[in-house]
Formats: sequence, C-alpha cells, structure tokens
Amino acid sequence: MSPIRILLVDDQALLRAGFRIILGTQPDMEVVGEATNGLEAIAAAAELKPDVICMDIQMPGMDGLAATEKLRESSAAILVLTTFNEDAYLFAALEAGAAGFLLKNSSPEELIDAVRVVHGGDALLSPALTRRVIERFAPALARPETPVAPAPAPPITELTEREREVLELLARGLSNQEIAGTLYVGEATVKTHVSRVLQKLGVRDRIQAVVFAYEHGLVIPGSSRQDPSSDAS
Repeated sequence: MSPIRILLVDDQALLRAGFRIILGTQPDMEVVGEATNGLEAIAAAAELKPDVICMDIQMPGMDGLAATEKLRESSAAILVLTTFNEDAYLFAALEAGAAGFLLKNSSPEELIDAVRVVHGGDALLSPALTRRVIERFAPALARPETPVAPAPAPPITELTEREREVLELLARGLSNQEIAGTLYVGEATVKTHVSRVLQKLGVRDRIQAVVFAYEHGLVIPGSSRQDPSSDAS
C-alpha cells in the first residue's frame, strides 16, 4: 500500500521540521513537500498531489482558511493545525471545508492518528470540540415554548434502532470509543454504524450528522439519554 502523501503548510520552519520528524517515523506516511503560506500551498498541492494537507491558519499573504476554501474541491483532505483554541477559527475552518481541526499542543500520537483519520475519509473533531459545536447550535434549536419536538425528517426513518442510538450518542459528543463502551460493542462495529448513518442521512461527516440530529429533533438540547439498549448490533 502506498504511503499517505502529506504536505506541511506553516510559516514557522521549526514547526514544519517538528511535524516532518513526527510523521516521518511512520512507515505509512511520507512528507512530500512544505509551504509557508496559502498561495504556496495551492501551488504545491497542484504539483505534488498530496493525500493530506496539514494547514496552519495564520500565515502571511494568503492565510490557511482562504487556502482551505480554494482547495475545497481538491482530492486532498485538509487537517487544520492551529495554536488558537477559539470558536471563530474552529467554525471558519469547518465552513471552509476542512476535514479535521487539531490544536498544535496535541500529542504526536494525536497528530499521527488525525492524519490517518482524515485520509480515511472521516472528519476529525475531538469530543470536546464536538460539544462546542453542539453548544453553538443548541440555543437556536431549543424551543421551550413548543411542547412537541419537530417530526423526524424522512432519512431518519430509514435508520435502524441501533443506528439511531449511535447517532444520539454521537450528537452528545461521545467518541467512537465511548459509544462502544456505552453500547457494549466493538469500536469497529461503531465505525460501521457511523458510516451507515452518514450514508443514510446524506451528510458528509459526523459534524454534519450532529447538526442534523439537533435540527430535526432527534436530540433535544439539554436532554440526556439513559440506559441505551445493549442489543446485538
């Protein structure tokens, strides 16, 4: 199997060197190029055809958010790396089409895992950041004056009972590992359920699935789920 081709985009040479060393230790990864700003990143992506682009946000010239927007239609998965733990950057990156968002103070293991996750076609957002997405949408979606929750959209009716359980837990910010522990199934089983949920709902990633669940009343902001069934998946 060919290694994951990675393009590093950061205006700080020391950080690029550090990322190159970390990712270079993995036999399934290859750093194929570097860029110091968004314009260079776009040119390098066109020439090198990377699988994953590790993109900084604040850079001279064109910043990472603008570059991510320009590269939205490329085949590369974009993993945004930043020191700024602020909602404005998080939501801007997601809206620009980033597949993942990771803080630069994350561990080397988290960086390595993040590259593999976005390369595999999944969105990467830690449970803590998922909860922040929920907190942003929940106030607008909560309707205390309305006694009945909105009727589920047609795609929801296509979900099995177990898939609905997985979606509800996903919408509460649980990771695959936490969902597996709650439902007493393996992580591989959870990943399969998540993939089927995304396909049936017609959404791109788990973040869109979370928003979908809240928008269509499957999960009510402020409510909590207890004792999910432990039926065999």
